[in-house]
Amino acid sequence: MKTLALSLAVFCVLLSSAAQLVMKRGMAAGTGSAGADVAGTYLHALSSPLVWLGLGLYGASAVLWLWVLSRLDVSLAYPLVSLGFVVTLALGVVWLGEPLSWTRVAGCGLIVAGVWLLALDA
Repeated sequence: MKTLALSLAVFCVLLSSAAQLVMKRGMAAGTGSAGADVAGTYLHALSSPLVWLGLGLYGASAVLWLWVLSRLDVSLAYPLVSLGFVVTLALGVVWLGEPLSWTRVAGCGLIVAGVWLLALDA
């Protein structure tokens, strides 16, 4: 059962990362036409199908996360969420063309090392 819960936790992290990327893509599509004001930004968000898709993915991740929390110690489950930073950075570079620097790579390396150390005690 613990393997299933850990697998679902990783799936939730991936789902949450996908949600962030889809919402970013949805918001980037209208930055020029929405204007610089706050109201224009939120009006664009409310009318973007990609933003709505991202919110749906994020909501599904949150609902599944409840099951994970019912099966795993929060001290084990929650550090896995930090892997979302690594996944989101990698996909942001590949899918969105965002910059990659040695400091970002080093930071991701520290995150992975930290999660690995915590997993040794699981």
